[in-house]
Amino acid sequence: MRVLLVEDDELLGDGIRVGLKQYQYTVDWVKNGVAALQALQTEHFDMVVLDLGLPRLSGDEVLKSMRTKNINTPVIILTARDTIDDRVKGLDIGADDYIVKPFDLDELCARIRAVQRRTASRAEPTITYENIVLDPAARTVSKDGQSVELSRREFVLLQMLLENIGRVLSREQITQSLYGWGDDIDSNALEVHIHNLRKKFGNDFISTIRGVGYLLEKSKKE
Repeated sequence: MRVLLVEDDELLGDGIRVGLKQYQYTVDWVKNGVAALQALQTEHFDMVVLDLGLPRLSGDEVLKSMRTKNINTPVIILTARDTIDDRVKGLDIGADDYIVKPFDLDELCARIRAVQRRTASRAEPTITYENIVLDPAARTVSKDGQSVELSRREFVLLQMLLENIGRVLSREQITQSLYGWGDDIDSNALEVHIHNLRKKFGNDFISTIRGVGYLLEKSKKE
Protein backbone atom coordinates (compact mmCIF):
# COMPACT_ATOMS: atom_id res chain seq x y z
CA MET A 1 0.00 0.00 0.00
CA ARG A 2 1.25 3.44 -0.94
CA VAL A 3 0.56 6.20 1.60
CA LEU A 4 0.85 9.95 1.04
CA LEU A 5 1.89 11.56 4.32
CA VAL A 6 1.09 15.29 4.54
CA GLU A 7 2.79 16.73 7.63
CA ASP A 8 4.84 19.94 8.03
CA ASP A 9 6.48 19.07 11.37
CA GLU A 10 9.91 17.70 10.43
CA LEU A 11 10.45 15.55 13.50
CA LEU A 12 6.96 14.10 13.62
CA GLY A 13 6.79 13.59 9.86
CA ASP A 14 10.08 11.72 9.79
CA GLY A 15 8.98 9.55 12.71
CA ILE A 16 5.69 8.64 11.00
CA ARG A 17 7.44 7.96 7.70
CA VAL A 18 9.99 5.65 9.30
CA GLY A 19 7.34 3.95 11.42
CA LEU A 20 4.97 3.26 8.54
CA LYS A 21 7.83 1.88 6.46
CA GLN A 22 8.59 -0.55 9.29
CA TYR A 23 4.99 -1.74 8.87
CA GLN A 24 5.82 -2.41 5.21
CA TYR A 25 3.97 0.58 3.74
CA THR A 26 5.38 2.59 0.84
CA VAL A 27 5.41 6.19 2.10
CA ASP A 28 5.82 9.47 0.22
CA TRP A 29 6.00 12.61 2.37
CA VAL A 30 5.08 16.21 1.49
CA LYS A 31 5.10 19.18 3.85
CA ASN A 32 2.47 21.59 2.55
CA GLY A 33 -1.03 21.50 1.13
CA VAL A 34 -0.16 22.65 -2.37
CA ALA A 35 2.39 19.86 -2.80
CA ALA A 36 -0.17 17.37 -1.50
CA LEU A 37 -2.78 18.36 -4.10
CA GLN A 38 -0.22 18.30 -6.89
CA ALA A 39 0.85 14.78 -5.91
CA LEU A 40 -2.73 13.53 -5.66
CA GLN A 41 -3.65 14.91 -9.08
CA THR A 42 -0.71 13.28 -10.85
CA GLU A 43 -0.07 9.98 -9.04
CA HIS A 44 -1.94 7.08 -7.45
CA PHE A 45 -2.02 6.65 -3.67
CA ASP A 46 -3.99 4.13 -1.63
CA MET A 47 -4.27 6.27 1.50
CA VAL A 48 -3.62 9.85 2.67
CA VAL A 49 -2.55 10.68 6.23
CA LEU A 50 -3.33 14.39 6.48
CA ASP A 51 -2.43 17.06 9.02
CA LEU A 52 -4.76 20.07 9.12
CA GLY A 53 -2.42 22.91 10.15
CA LEU A 54 -0.37 23.03 6.94
CA PRO A 55 1.46 25.91 5.23
CA ARG A 56 0.34 27.29 1.84
CA LEU A 57 -2.97 25.41 1.91
CA SER A 58 -4.67 24.00 5.01
CA GLY A 59 -5.54 20.35 5.36
CA ASP A 60 -9.24 21.26 5.36
CA GLU A 61 -8.82 22.95 1.97
CA VAL A 62 -6.80 20.03 0.63
CA LEU A 63 -9.58 17.62 1.60
CA LYS A 64 -12.37 19.84 0.22
CA SER A 65 -10.46 20.22 -3.06
CA MET A 66 -9.85 16.47 -3.29
CA ARG A 67 -13.52 15.65 -2.96
CA THR A 68 -14.58 18.46 -5.33
CA LYS A 69 -12.18 17.06 -7.95
CA ASN A 70 -13.55 13.53 -7.33
CA ILE A 71 -10.26 12.29 -5.88
CA ASN A 72 -11.69 9.50 -3.73
CA THR A 73 -8.49 8.33 -2.08
CA PRO A 74 -9.27 7.47 1.58
CA VAL A 75 -8.08 10.14 4.05
CA ILE A 76 -7.18 9.83 7.71
CA ILE A 77 -6.85 13.20 9.42
CA LEU A 78 -4.02 13.30 11.95
CA THR A 79 -4.13 16.55 13.94
CA ALA A 80 -3.85 18.27 17.30
CA ARG A 81 -7.35 19.75 16.89
CA ASP A 82 -9.31 17.74 19.42
CA THR A 83 -12.75 19.32 19.84
CA ILE A 84 -15.93 17.49 18.85
CA ASP A 85 -16.70 20.29 16.36
CA ASP A 86 -13.31 19.77 14.69
CA ARG A 87 -13.89 16.03 14.40
CA VAL A 88 -17.39 16.46 13.02
CA LYS A 89 -16.20 19.04 10.48
CA GLY A 90 -13.32 16.83 9.33
CA LEU A 91 -15.55 13.83 8.79
CA ASP A 92 -18.28 15.90 7.14
CA ILE A 93 -15.93 17.37 4.53
CA GLY A 94 -14.79 13.93 3.43
CA ALA A 95 -12.34 12.32 5.87
CA ASP A 96 -12.65 8.59 6.46
CA ASP A 97 -11.20 8.72 9.97
CA TYR A 98 -9.88 11.27 12.47
CA ILE A 99 -7.00 10.75 14.92
CA VAL A 100 -5.90 13.28 17.52
CA LYS A 101 -2.22 13.85 18.34
CA PRO A 102 -0.44 12.52 20.32
CA PHE A 103 -1.16 9.07 18.97
CA ASP A 104 0.25 5.56 18.94
CA LEU A 105 1.70 4.20 15.70
CA ASP A 106 0.03 0.83 16.23
CA GLU A 107 -3.33 2.59 16.41
CA LEU A 108 -2.62 4.57 13.23
CA CYS A 109 -1.79 1.34 11.37
CA ALA A 110 -4.93 -0.33 12.74
CA ARG A 111 -7.00 2.64 11.55
CA ILE A 112 -5.37 2.41 8.11
CA ARG A 113 -6.30 -1.27 7.91
CA ALA A 114 -9.86 -0.53 9.05
CA VAL A 115 -10.33 2.17 6.41
CA GLN A 116 -8.81 -0.18 3.83
CA ARG A 117 -11.37 -2.86 4.78
CA ARG A 118 -14.27 -0.43 4.46
CA THR A 119 -12.99 0.82 1.11
CA ALA A 120 -12.81 -2.75 -0.15
CA SER A 121 -16.28 -3.51 1.34
CA ARG A 122 -14.69 -6.20 3.46
CA ALA A 123 -15.84 -6.85 7.05
CA GLU A 124 -13.46 -9.67 8.00
CA PRO A 125 -9.92 -8.81 9.19
CA THR A 126 -8.46 -11.55 7.00
CA ILE A 127 -8.90 -12.14 3.27
CA THR A 128 -9.76 -15.66 2.10
CA TYR A 129 -9.64 -16.80 -1.52
CA GLU A 130 -10.07 -20.51 -2.17
CA ASN A 131 -7.20 -22.14 -0.22
CA ILE A 132 -5.34 -18.87 0.48
CA VAL A 133 -5.66 -16.75 3.64
CA LEU A 134 -3.99 -13.35 3.93
CA ASP A 135 -3.82 -11.48 7.25
CA PRO A 136 -3.01 -7.77 6.70
CA ALA A 137 -2.44 -7.10 10.42
CA ALA A 138 -0.03 -9.99 11.01
CA ARG A 139 1.44 -9.65 7.50
CA THR A 140 1.10 -13.40 6.97
CA VAL A 141 -0.13 -15.57 4.10
CA SER A 142 -1.01 -19.26 4.15
CA LYS A 143 -1.97 -21.79 1.49
CA ASP A 144 -3.74 -24.96 2.56
CA GLY A 145 -2.86 -24.00 6.13
CA GLN A 146 0.87 -23.77 5.39
CA SER A 147 2.74 -20.49 5.74
CA VAL A 148 3.98 -18.90 2.50
CA GLU A 149 6.93 -16.52 2.62
CA LEU A 150 6.51 -13.36 0.54
CA SER A 151 8.64 -10.27 0.05
CA ARG A 152 7.12 -6.93 1.09
CA ARG A 153 6.11 -6.04 -2.46
CA GLU A 154 4.83 -9.53 -3.22
CA PHE A 155 2.59 -9.25 -0.15
CA VAL A 156 1.26 -5.83 -1.22
CA LEU A 157 0.64 -7.07 -4.77
CA LEU A 158 -1.17 -10.17 -3.54
CA GLN A 159 -3.37 -8.08 -1.24
CA MET A 160 -4.21 -5.72 -4.11
CA LEU A 161 -5.24 -8.64 -6.30
CA LEU A 162 -7.30 -10.26 -3.54
CA GLU A 163 -9.14 -6.99 -2.83
CA ASN A 164 -9.95 -6.54 -6.52
CA ILE A 165 -11.05 -10.02 -7.56
CA GLY A 166 -12.65 -9.97 -11.00
CA ARG A 167 -11.27 -6.50 -11.79
CA VAL A 168 -8.29 -5.83 -14.03
CA LEU A 169 -5.50 -3.84 -12.37
CA SER A 170 -3.39 -1.81 -14.77
CA ARG A 171 0.39 -2.00 -14.75
CA GLU A 172 0.56 1.68 -13.83
CA GLN A 173 -1.86 1.32 -10.93
CA ILE A 174 0.05 -1.63 -9.51
CA THR A 175 3.47 -0.04 -9.98
CA GLN A 176 2.40 3.20 -8.30
CA SER A 177 1.12 1.25 -5.29
CA LEU A 178 4.33 -0.77 -4.98
CA TYR A 179 6.90 1.99 -5.47
CA GLY A 180 7.34 5.46 -4.03
CA TRP A 181 9.45 8.44 -4.97
CA GLY A 182 13.13 7.62 -5.12
CA ASP A 183 12.64 3.86 -5.40
CA ASP A 184 14.69 2.15 -8.10
CA ILE A 185 12.37 0.31 -10.48
CA ASP A 186 13.72 -2.22 -12.98
CA SER A 187 11.83 -2.34 -16.27
CA ASN A 188 10.70 -5.92 -15.60
CA ALA A 189 10.19 -5.57 -11.84
CA LEU A 190 6.43 -6.11 -11.95
CA GLU A 191 6.79 -9.18 -14.15
CA VAL A 192 9.24 -10.62 -11.63
CA HIS A 193 6.74 -10.14 -8.78
CA ILE A 194 3.95 -11.71 -10.84
CA HIS A 195 6.22 -14.65 -11.73
CA ASN A 196 7.09 -15.20 -8.06
CA LEU A 197 3.43 -15.22 -7.01
CA ARG A 198 2.58 -17.70 -9.77
CA LYS A 199 5.46 -19.89 -8.66
CA LYS A 200 4.09 -19.97 -5.12
CA PHE A 201 0.36 -20.20 -5.88
CA GLY A 202 0.13 -21.80 -9.33
CA ASN A 203 0.89 -20.85 -12.93
CA ASP A 204 -2.75 -20.04 -13.65
CA PHE A 205 -3.23 -18.09 -10.40
CA ILE A 206 -2.97 -14.64 -12.06
CA SER A 207 -4.29 -13.89 -15.55
CA THR A 208 -2.42 -11.50 -17.84
CA ILE A 209 -4.63 -9.12 -19.82
CA ARG A 210 -2.33 -8.14 -22.66
CA GLY A 211 -1.77 -4.44 -23.05
CA VAL A 212 -3.74 -3.68 -19.87
CA GLY A 213 -2.59 -5.43 -16.71
CA TYR A 214 -3.38 -8.36 -14.45
CA LEU A 215 -6.48 -10.06 -13.09
CA LEU A 216 -7.37 -12.50 -10.35
CA GLU A 217 -10.41 -14.44 -11.55
CA LYS A 218 -13.43 -14.92 -9.32
CA SER A 219 -13.27 -18.14 -7.35
CA LYS A 220 -14.80 -21.16 -9.05
CA LYS A 221 -16.19 -22.10 -5.62
CA GLU A 222 -18.49 -19.04 -5.55
